[in-house]
Amino acid sequence: MAWDRQVTIKTSHELEIMRQAGRINAEALAAARAAIRPGATTADVNAAAEDVLRKYGVYSPFKNYPGPYPYPASTCVSVNEELVHGIPSKSRRLKVGDIVSVDCGTVYDGFVADSAFTAGVGELSETAQKLLEVTEGALKAGISQMKAGNRIGDVSFAIQQFVESRGFHVTREYTGHGVGRRMHEGPQVPNYGTPGRGMILRSGMTIALEPMVLVGTWQTRVLPDEWTVASADGSLTAHFEHTVAVTENGPVILTLLDGEQGGT
Repeated sequence: MAWDRQVTIKTSHELEIMRQAGRINAEALAAARAAIRPGATTADVNAAAEDVLRKYGVYSPFKNYPGPYPYPASTCVSVNEELVHGIPSKSRRLKVGDIVSVDCGTVYDGFVADSAFTAGVGELSETAQKLLEVTEGALKAGISQMKAGNRIGDVSFAIQQFVESRGFHVTREYTGHGVGRRMHEGPQVPNYGTPGRGMILRSGMTIALEPMVLVGTWQTRVLPDEWTVASADGSLTAHFEHTVAVTENGPVILTLLDGEQGGT
C-alpha cells in the first residue's frame, strides 16, 4: 500500500475529530462482529459495517484504495490462515471453528480512524482461542508503551516479546502506521524491534497499532486475488488494531465505543 511518511502532530481539536471517527469505526466493527455466525458470508460481515458508515454519512478509506486494482470493499474480512486484506465475498461462508479478522477504517470530517478485531465462529480449538488471547494481549502490551518520550522500538519490542514468549510469531512484512488526514502516515511501527531505538514518541502523534500474529511461521504469501495476505504454511493467524493517541497523560485509544474499556 502507498504511504505518506510525514508524521503529523494533532491539536486537541483534531484529536476530538479523530475520536468521533473512532466511535463510528467501533460501532461499524461491533455490527460486523454481530454478523459473524455460521452460514453468514464474509460479504454479510462487510455489509453490516457498511450499514453503520452509511447511517453516519461517512465512508471507509479502504474502498477503492489503490493497489493491484482498486480495493472493492469498505472492510477487510480475513478467515483462518488469511492474515490481512481479505476481500469480502458472497461465496465465502463461515463455519463453526473459523476465526475471522475484520479491519475497518472511517473518514470523518477529513480524519481517519482505523481498527480491527478477530473473533471466533462458535466453539474454537484450543490453539485458535490462545491465538486470539495472545494477539489482543500483544496489542495491549504495545499500547502500554505508547507514552511521550518512549521510542518506536519500545512499542515494537513489547509486542514481539509478548507474542514470541507465548510460542507464536509476528509478521515481519506488515506494520502499524501513523494515521490522520491520510490512512497511512509516518511513523511505521513494526511488530518487532529493539527497545530504545527508533523515533521518539511525541504528544499529539496518532498511530494505528496492529499486531498481526501467526501460529506456525512469520512468513506470508499473497493469494491469487492479489490482495489477500495469508500465512505461508497455512497456519492460523489473527489481527487486532486500535488507533491510539500519544498524550501527556499517557496513551488514549480513539477507536472505542463510549464506555468501552481497552488497551492498558
